[in-house]
Amino acid sequence: MEFTVKTLKALADRTRLRILRLLLQRDLCVCELLFILQMEQSRVSHQLRILRDAGLAEDIRAGKWIIYRVPRQVRKSLKLMFEEVLKAGPEDLREAAEDTRRIHLCLKEGIRKKRCLG
Repeated sequence: MEFTVKTLKALADRTRLRILRLLLQRDLCVCELLFILQMEQSRVSHQLRILRDAGLAEDIRAGKWIIYRVPRQVRKSLKLMFEEVLKAGPEDLREAAEDTRRIHLCLKEGIRKKRCLG
């Protein structure tokens, strides 16, 4: 039961749900998440730590970057949760669309190379 409680607590935050929705679309580094979410580094890092501690996100080193992703073993369950359990209302759909637009902008502008390498 402890695992379930920890998981549900980790999911009980708007920012963490946004991060998970983003990481289900693609693996991202912190600087990309900062750009997409338009939040401070300390806030995003804190949310990522909670997601990692709950086993909902993991980090991997890729050269000079630390990349965050949803672990393979929980990916299917999280996708199902977003699609079936958390039926999105109009506000959620607008926010998700804006986040996806910002992912594309982030990639177009090369944020990872610009911000993470200085």
